[in-house]
Amino acid sequence: MLIAVLLFVFISSPLRAQDMKTGPVINTNNPMEIQPMGPNPDWAPNIDPQMLAVIEQFMAFENPKVSEISPFQFRNAKLPVEAVMALLTKTGIEASKPKVDISHKILPVGPEEGILVRIYKPVSANSQEQNLPVIVYYHGGGWVIADLNTYEPSAIALSDLTNAIVVSVAYRLGPEHVFPAAHDDSYAAYKWVVENAAELGSDPNNIATAGESAGGNLAVAVPLMAKEQGLKMPVHILAIYPIADGDVQSPTYDQYEKAVPLNRGLMKWFFNKYVPDWETKEEPLVNLIDADLSQLPPTTIINAEIDPLQYEGGELAEKLKEAGIDVKREVFSGVTHEFFGMAAVLEQAVEAQKMAAERLKESFNDK
Repeated sequence: MLIAVLLFVFISSPLRAQDMKTGPVINTNNPMEIQPMGPNPDWAPNIDPQMLAVIEQFMAFENPKVSEISPFQFRNAKLPVEAVMALLTKTGIEASKPKVDISHKILPVGPEEGILVRIYKPVSANSQEQNLPVIVYYHGGGWVIADLNTYEPSAIALSDLTNAIVVSVAYRLGPEHVFPAAHDDSYAAYKWVVENAAELGSDPNNIATAGESAGGNLAVAVPLMAKEQGLKMPVHILAIYPIADGDVQSPTYDQYEKAVPLNRGLMKWFFNKYVPDWETKEEPLVNLIDADLSQLPPTTIINAEIDPLQYEGGELAEKLKEAGIDVKREVFSGVTHEFFGMAAVLEQAVEAQKMAAERLKESFNDK
C-alpha cells in the first residue's frame, strides 16, 4: 500500500545525513525488513528500525532547515512520502494498485473559487450503489503545507478498509489565508456533503470526519462548528495525532524537542503562519481541550509515541471522557508523527489503520 505522511522538519539531527547521501542500503525485497544505516538518535533511543530508515532516507534529500525556507519553498521541497517511496523502489517491489476509483469535484461553497475535493470510492461498490458511508478527510501540514497528494495513501486506505466514500478536502493554507480560513473551508465542505449526500451516492446518516495532525484538529473542530450551527453531526471522529492545544511546553514537547518529523520549532513555525496571535489568544477551535466537547460523537484518537503532540492527544481524550463521549485512544510505540500512512513499511501503521477502520465501521453499522 502506498504511504502518506505529513512533512518532516528541516532541522539538524544527531543522524549524520552527510554519511548517507543516498539513504539506507537495502538488502531485502521485503519492505517490512528494511534496516537503517546508523544508530538510534538521542531523541528517539527506542525508535523502530523501519521508522528510522524512513527518516534516514528523508535526510539524504538534504532539504533546507525550516528557518531558511518560506512556506512556498517548503511546499515544493522533497517530502517524507517520497522518502518512503524511495525505500520501496530500492526493494524492487512495486506499490500495490489502489482499490478505489478517484474523481474530483469543485464544491460551490467557501471562497469565491469554491473548494476542490478529491473523491475516493471503493471499486467493490457498484458505481450506481447508493447509501455508502462517507468520510470527510482533512490532510495534515500544520495548516500551512502539504496537499491532497501528500496524504492520498491515508485516504485510499480508509476508503478501502471501511468500504466508504472518502472526500478529501483541499482547504486554504496559511500564511496566505490565516485562521479561520482552513477551518471555515473544512466546515463548508462538510456541510456540502451533509446536504448533498445523494449526489455522492452516500448516506447522509453515515458521515464521519477524519484527519491527521492539523487535519486531526479539523476533524474535531468541524463537528464543534456543526454543533454550534445546528447542522447534523457526524457519527464518528477519527483524529490522528491531532493538534489539540497551543501549549508548546508540554511534557512531550520537552521530551521530543528535537524530534523528526515534528518538533517544537516546527510547530511554533506552523502556529505563527496560520494563527499569528496564538500565544496571546485562546481559540477553542485550535486549542480543542478548552472547547465545549459535549454532544460530540464517538471519537478515536491515534497517537505516535515519538511525537510532541502525544501528551495533548491524551489530554483531549481525558476531556472527551469527562464530557461523556465514547473515546478510544491508542499510542503506537517506536514510531514518529506521521507514521499512520506508512503501512507499506511499518507494522504499526497497518495496525493503526485496522483500528481506525474497525472503529469507523462500528459507528457506521450502528446507523
